[in-house]
Amino acid sequence: MNAIHETPSGGVSTDALPHESPPLAGHDGTRSWYILAVLTLAYSLAYIDRQLLNLLVDPIKHTLAISDTQLSLIQGLAFIAAYLIACPLLGRLVDVTNRRNLLLLGICLWCGFTALCGMANTFHELFLARMGVGASEACAFPIALSMIADCFSAKRMARAMSIFILGPMLGGGLSLVAGGFVITFARNVQQQFPSLAHLQTWQLAFVLIGLPGIIFALLVLLTVREPARSKVISESEDDRQFTTKGAVAYLWERRPFYVRIFLGVGMLAIVVLGMPAWYPTYLIRSHGMPAASVGYRFGTLVVCFGIAGALTGPWVVRWLERRGYEDATMRAAALAMIPMLLCCASIPFVTGANGALAAAAGIVFFFTLPTGCMAAALQLVAPSRTRGMVGALYSFIAQLIGFGAGPTMIAIITDHVFANPKMVGSSIAIVCTIASAIAACLLFTALPHYRRLLAEERTT
Repeated sequence: MNAIHETPSGGVSTDALPHESPPLAGHDGTRSWYILAVLTLAYSLAYIDRQLLNLLVDPIKHTLAISDTQLSLIQGLAFIAAYLIACPLLGRLVDVTNRRNLLLLGICLWCGFTALCGMANTFHELFLARMGVGASEACAFPIALSMIADCFSAKRMARAMSIFILGPMLGGGLSLVAGGFVITFARNVQQQFPSLAHLQTWQLAFVLIGLPGIIFALLVLLTVREPARSKVISESEDDRQFTTKGAVAYLWERRPFYVRIFLGVGMLAIVVLGMPAWYPTYLIRSHGMPAASVGYRFGTLVVCFGIAGALTGPWVVRWLERRGYEDATMRAAALAMIPMLLCCASIPFVTGANGALAAAAGIVFFFTLPTGCMAAALQLVAPSRTRGMVGALYSFIAQLIGFGAGPTMIAIITDHVFANPKMVGSSIAIVCTIASAIAACLLFTALPHYRRLLAEERTT
């Protein structure tokens, strides 16, 4: 067992770094990367199913004769409420059941419920189908975090997690391309098959986007096997059993770390969900950019700099490891909060549309950089049979705080503090700067607790 030689700054000699142990048999191999690719595609598929509704707002409203408010409930409340309820339950199932089979069931269910959205003829039917999509998609994140941790060594963990985190960006981009293609294809199918004429084009689009997921589920069934449960740090098998009560007690005893990182994730989610929700409006109101130009330029910026940030994260981790930091995975996430804070604070002071886009590019880069690092850090110190619960809590708190506080707090400050729609940029800056500062404090103060958990996992 390697001894830990800690420096005052939290660094350690290289013989204590977690990536120095040889990978466990099967880790980092072709099979591991294939499983990662499948999990990333599954996560992307979930986002395509999730986002299609946003392309079909007006046809749905016309067919179902519903208001903007009712449609917003289908878009937001129906999905996120079911997601939040199901997430902890599915996270626990990840720890006690076959994860591959649970993923199969989840894919079939969310694709099936997506198809059922196309069979809805009333507001209530579409609301319930949308709840089904949200509840079943809640399995994807905790399953993936748990399986990736059992497929990769500590040396490759941050990179693997960062690649997986690209799923939503790929899915969000593909939803626009695939959604437009599917809508056009649906019109052609109706012309070729008069028996489908009773379905509206938007209804057929949901059916066509949902059913192919069953084929993907078959691919998972035939090509993916359940990986063995293992410890990441010491590269050894890990099948420690935890009851639900035992898993909760395990996390509670280590709450100085878990409370900080989970709340840090929530603060980061305020920026991740709040800034993109209002930044296009800021560009239109304050900088006079046409809506079409905003969609193209801001959308391209988010995809490009988001991918760049996610792929840079593992490089920063390795750079810190080479300089002797045992806590490099968490430290990289904490350090990213500082430039993100500065970029957020600069929004009211930039000049012109190009300056505003440059500030946005910096924010997107630095809020995606730590995401994979934080997910990897959680899996490095969690026993295999608790990783599903940990992943579920990560996702639950991010969605709860991010959706619940991010966009709404920005709107409240614009409406009730400034009482001026053109001040939305300052509102974004205030909310996101404060959230970034709190996240930085939480993550930096979590570092000593993280190092203790690394040592604990190494000796258990």
